[in-house]
Amino acid sequence: MPKLYKFLSVFRTGAVNAASGSAYAEFGNTKVIVSVFGPRESKKAMMYSDIGRLNCNVSFTTFATPIRGQGSDHKEYCAMLHKALEGAIILETFPKTTVDVFALVLESSGSNSISECVAGDLPVVISCASLALADAGIMMYDIVASVSVSCFNKNLVIDPILEEEIGQDGSLMITCMPSRYEITQLTVTGEWSTTKINEGMQLCLDACAKLAKIMRSCLKEVASDSQE
Repeated sequence: MPKLYKFLSVFRTGAVNAASGSAYAEFGNTKVIVSVFGPRESKKAMMYSDIGRLNCNVSFTTFATPIRGQGSDHKEYCAMLHKALEGAIILETFPKTTVDVFALVLESSGSNSISECVAGDLPVVISCASLALADAGIMMYDIVASVSVSCFNKNLVIDPILEEEIGQDGSLMITCMPSRYEITQLTVTGEWSTTKINEGMQLCLDACAKLAKIMRSCLKEVASDSQE
């Protein structure tokens, strides 16, 4: 039976007062804060088209990983975050302007490679960024939730901890819009049989739907508090 580590989680919006929207997420050993700025005027957006532009940045604090001083920007993670979010945002609603998403990993699960990050930090970053976008009032087709599964021989583990990541045969991450049952990003590393990958994908989709409910509840609580 898969272990659902991710749902023992903490979500909070409004973590950064100066931002248009923000969110904090804590899943297991991973702690992330995301700030969203905009929409704001962008010369680059005007050069490309009449639709909005999304910029994403992912960085780690110097104390995020067990090895001190490793904090830095990660271009691969930035590209993956952008790909996961772009399809969910209605870019036509803010023409010739830019929305900037800044994700900061305060504490990492310890992942150092892309394959380990897919199983560890990245799903947390993506889900937290989606919540921050919603908090900023950015129009979206649906909220974006991300979940990973690691394969160990015949066993599947949802959102593995670091010790499990190290011994995995492969990892699978799905980012989707649960209400639309639409995948915005699929990343697979390692070796998977056809049967196992189908099972892993279904586990991720089911878990994303559950996670999205938690995220929506967080947004509803904020809306209710603001009306009181």
